[in-house]
Amino acid sequence: MSKIAFVFPGQGAQAVGMGKDVYDSVPASRAIFEQADEALGFSVSDIIFNGPDEQLKQTANTQPALLTVSVALLEALEGRGLKPDYVAGHSLGEYSALVAAGVLSFADAVRTVRARGEFMEQAVPSGQGAMAAVLGAERDSLAALCAAVTDGGNAVELANVNCPGQIVVSGTAAGVQAVVERGKEEAGAKRVIPLEVSGPFHSSLMKPAAEKLGVVLEGVSMGDAAVPVIANVTALQVTEASDIRRLLVEQVYSPVLWEDSIRYLIEQGVDHFVEIGSGTVLAGLIKKIDKNVRVTSINSAAAIEALN
Repeated sequence: MSKIAFVFPGQGAQAVGMGKDVYDSVPASRAIFEQADEALGFSVSDIIFNGPDEQLKQTANTQPALLTVSVALLEALEGRGLKPDYVAGHSLGEYSALVAAGVLSFADAVRTVRARGEFMEQAVPSGQGAMAAVLGAERDSLAALCAAVTDGGNAVELANVNCPGQIVVSGTAAGVQAVVERGKEEAGAKRVIPLEVSGPFHSSLMKPAAEKLGVVLEGVSMGDAAVPVIANVTALQVTEASDIRRLLVEQVYSPVLWEDSIRYLIEQGVDHFVEIGSGTVLAGLIKKIDKNVRVTSINSAAAIEALN
């Protein structure tokens, strides 16, 4: 029996103009953009459709923007007969998954991720934190290198375990620089590429942001999940609201176990992944994890029309 997982992208997938075609052509999708603007008290739709890119790239704007586009595309999918057996999202994308699973209302989710973005931007002064993509390294040897650098006084940790041969590290600027310098020799990395980000996401330096987010989440109504959600922190399914709330706080400073999450879903019998949101980032990662599974990217009205 074929099983389907809906998966939702996170930061980095954004592009000016994303979602405009479903806004123009699907009334239910347009209503999501309007709801976002109303919930936030400013026109995030205008930033999504018109930019400028610099403004869309600000974490506090990127997060509600990507959530809005994913949920608008999800609304456009309604009636196409696709129903997920599981949902998952990459970092920020976990909030889109929680809306899809009925855990959070869209309005609550968009307000929460706006706050999450602001807290993450504020957690570490600009220039003190960094992230880098490490290509070709073995996970265990990279973790050992990070531990050695951290023991030397400059915190750096695994942040996103994306797929075989692609792991993002995050931490202090000096810690990440040490991985850039030592990654090839000590962890077998082919390349280490510093990332343009506004903070050291998914590292212990984000704990101040997590604490503030925890306070916000206490005031947000959550239901149990109608379909199992795969949590970034554990790469296991979760359905109870109390567990989801706790894991969302931990997610801010813990690694995103994306490769593990996809492998877990495949073990549960998922053979069709439907990526819902801007771009095709997750499709690329999933194919590197297992080239035999089917992946459909729903990132436009045309992609929905093309569904068979």
